Amino acid sequence: MSKFYLVPTPIGNLEDMTFRAIKTLNEVDLILAEDTRTSSKLLKHFNIVTPMQSYHMHNEHAHLNRYIDQIKNGKKIALISDAGTPAISDPGFLLTRACIENHIEIECLPGATAFVPALVLSGFPNEKFVFEGFLPDKKGRQSRFLELQNETRTMIFYVSPHKINKTIKDFCIYFGEERRISISREISKLYEETLRGTCVEILILLEKKPIKGEIVVVVDRK
Repeated sequence: MSKFYLVPTPIGNLEDMTFRAIKTLNEVDLILAEDTRTSSKLLKHFNIVTPMQSYHMHNEHAHLNRYIDQIKNGKKIALISDAGTPAISDPGFLLTRACIENHIEIECLPGATAFVPALVLSGFPNEKFVFEGFLPDKKGRQSRFLELQNETRTMIFYVSPHKINKTIKDFCIYFGEERRISISREISKLYEETLRGTCVEILILLEKKPIKGEIVVVVDRK
């Protein structure tokens, strides 16, 4: 039976791969991967030999209809990202929407995603929160911060290492130097670390000792 699967992959520790994810990737006809070089290592580790093709933000529009036609013609296709759950700050939204529009059955497996453990590790209120993903680089950045100044829920951001200091400086300006934040990096990996403090305290720490890796920043509610 044709179906489209969204399959989460580990964000670091390979032991976070679920039995169900391995079973699904073994059973589908084709795996779409954000980066086939990265994903080939994962598939090899779990002895998954299903054919794989590249599907990323630069080609998803061009290849969308082809994969929809393949699923409608009986194929089972799975989408994985480099790490975590597809469509969460990664490709997947367009293909999922197209499947819905074409009445194709979709199955999203539960699994790893970086912002949930970062939120829990922060110790901030989490009964209500907003996931902002990556902030705009230039165009729209200031206006986004001005909108977020009035946000009363805990906020979660993905930040690249070379932009972390600039982002925390912006937090000091728009959210206040005393606003509490939590930075989790390399979640589930060897050098996992969480830093907690006010915006200005964290900025001083980062200027003394830069950090690397995958970074999630959680901002305490207003």
